[in-house]
Amino acid sequence: MKHKKILILLAFAALIALFFALDVGRFFSLAFIKEQQASFAALYAQRPVAVTVCFVAVYVLITALSLPGAAIMTLAAGASFGLVWGTVVVSLASTLGATLAMLAARYLLRDAIQKRFARKLAEVNSGIEREGGLYLFTLRLAPVIPFFALNTLMGLTRMKVWTFFWVSELGMLAGTVAYVNAGTEIAKVTSLRSVLSPGLIGSLVLLGLLPLVVKKAIDYAKQRRKKTGVVA
Repeated sequence: MKHKKILILLAFAALIALFFALDVGRFFSLAFIKEQQASFAALYAQRPVAVTVCFVAVYVLITALSLPGAAIMTLAAGASFGLVWGTVVVSLASTLGATLAMLAARYLLRDAIQKRFARKLAEVNSGIEREGGLYLFTLRLAPVIPFFALNTLMGLTRMKVWTFFWVSELGMLAGTVAYVNAGTEIAKVTSLRSVLSPGLIGSLVLLGLLPLVVKKAIDYAKQRRKKTGVVA
């Protein structure tokens, strides 16, 4: 088992090293996407299925390996696929990539971490089982923890894979729509920072916190009723 984990780690390291050694990142720049927009759109018009499949495969690989480029690809999806189909494609690809990253962290690290910090993580595991979906949804919407770090952290917990998948899909949807929509007018985009304004980020944070606040308010009300002997 240890040999398999070592081989997987080496494979990940090799792919990441190749990405930087071959300067693949130059293909994931805003300037490159703008230059190639017309060519990519023409290729998509000729072979829509093949282009979509290849796009999803590359997007999944980028997100699974936590490599830079997902934001640029999301803009490219909006420019080439349009708002609706671009959102569907990116939403699926980003969630698949995140899930693969989470599963990799779970396979490679969780057993060792859980064993070493069993007592300290007991409460965390209990909390994840009760309200893990709510916390994940909030963290997906609110850009407090980096994408790759959140995937890794969730992989170290006992959250069910399906829960991680659908909550991530839902939690990342608003941000995906914002980026894909900006990509539909990519000529006006000057930088990635210009896509998400402070106001929009604040709105996403509030949207993410809303279900958690409501849940806590309901739990508090139930506790108060129990203490006062009032039955709902």
